[in-house]
Amino acid sequence: MRHQGHTSRTDQPGAANAREGGAGLARIALLALLASILVPLVAAGLRSVLWVMTGLAGLALAAIGLWWALAHTGVLRVVGASLSVAAPVTVLALFAASGMLGPALVSLALWALAVMAARTASSPGRTAAEEAVVTAPRAPWILMNPRSGGGKVGRFQLAERARAAGCRVVLLDAGQDVAQLARQAVAEGADLLAVAGGDGTQALVAEVAARNDLPFVVIPAGTRNHFALDLGLDRDDPAAALQALTDGVELRIDLGYAADRVFVNNASFGTYASVVTDPAYRDAKARTTLHALPGLLTGEDARGLRARADGTFFEGLQALLVSNNPYGRAVDVVRPGRRERLDSGRLGLVCVRVGNTAQAARIVRGPRSGSIVRLSAGEVVVEADTDALPVGIDGEHVVLPSPVVCRSAPGVLRVRVPRRRPHALRGGGAPADWSRVARLALGRLFTGRS
Repeated sequence: MRHQGHTSRTDQPGAANAREGGAGLARIALLALLASILVPLVAAGLRSVLWVMTGLAGLALAAIGLWWALAHTGVLRVVGASLSVAAPVTVLALFAASGMLGPALVSLALWALAVMAARTASSPGRTAAEEAVVTAPRAPWILMNPRSGGGKVGRFQLAERARAAGCRVVLLDAGQDVAQLARQAVAEGADLLAVAGGDGTQALVAEVAARNDLPFVVIPAGTRNHFALDLGLDRDDPAAALQALTDGVELRIDLGYAADRVFVNNASFGTYASVVTDPAYRDAKARTTLHALPGLLTGEDARGLRARADGTFFEGLQALLVSNNPYGRAVDVVRPGRRERLDSGRLGLVCVRVGNTAQAARIVRGPRSGSIVRLSAGEVVVEADTDALPVGIDGEHVVLPSPVVCRSAPGVLRVRVPRRRPHALRGGGAPADWSRVARLALGRLFTGRS
């Protein structure tokens, strides 16, 4: 049950202002989209179609080269690496020699502007519904990993600042049971749990907070801290997260589970999960990955993963990523690799199925290629022809019995974050709804249809 009296709903912006701003962005999106088409047509007429095909051919050759470089060794790897560089360089040289490089770059910039404006106009842009915190915690407990992120705890004086704010600070020693420490803190009366460390440690303590319906604070003191990024926190200033104790808002967000293991970001299966099992990976990531990939992608070690997602079946997969809410595309011009929401109650699923050169070339067709599949699901079941599966859970390697059932636990975690968050999404994370954008631009979207 949610603690009554600790939070109150924040006021939402007026519907009229939201529609007015959305309509303006929608008009910009449509004008930019039209301009991105007209610029190459004006510059080259119908020959612009030929130049588009040339660009796509270059991308296809680059994809083939990258596949050869990753999936093979010896001469073919060298040829592939050379092709992956030479193909786009050659295309750019052809565009420049014909006077089409400038129009092409302008067209791409206009297209990016159109997508950004369309997604912002048609997206609510909130990680989760916010509630204002009106009562400060009486006995906050913070676990800090002094080794995480190259020593961010010491560099930013996080322990000293947290103690000055009235927090009980526990510094993590190697080999300690993180979840047990959090459970002990709850038993001793802690009314807020927090972690200064990486995503793996965040997930373990977050689960304890969720089970006890306690607020949870994320202090981004790890190396990457993707969870903190999607919450809008400043990863370059982890001490700023302590403002959540005195001037914060509360979000209700989801947690993901792979079997009985919790994750705040994702669980990865297949190629990546197998690479990180190698003891040499931590000290030589690039070399270890290049050495292992050929066997994992095309050799006898290729796993051939299978997955079921809400009744849809996939097989012959080299890699699979299950995320706590869907990620945006890695090449998204607006928010690359970000999650627009953390409270949808859905898992994101990305399947990779590239087994030969032809499939690598078809990647340029996007979702229609069948090589990369993206969707959301309530439950994902992953299995292979083995009794156990290596899994990378928030970057940590574990081995789980096959099949592995992944599920979402909607709204179970109360996360407190500072009221002012520099990287909070303000729209644009979801795919653009062009029909809605058109209605907004033409002034035909009313309150009841938003």
